[in-house]
Amino acid sequence: MPDEIDRAQEINEQFQADALAGHLGRAQQAKPGQGLEECVDCGEPIPEARRRAVPGCRRCIECQADSEAVHTNWRAL
Repeated sequence: MPDEIDRAQEINEQFQADALAGHLGRAQQAKPGQGLEECVDCGEPIPEARRRAVPGCRRCIECQADSEAVHTNWRAL
């Protein structure tokens, strides 16, 4: 019999799946060069190789890693 934690886990997994599907859909629709040339967080230029690899990216690699680390650590609490 599922308890509250099992239901919360299912809801969280569905939320993550929906968020990833939405992101992938937007990334696949983006045309090369549509991403930003400068990071929205630090203002540094985003390397062209990253912009080609991740169409529509808005952050440099370092800021993206920081953003994901903060988000991941928040979920662990």
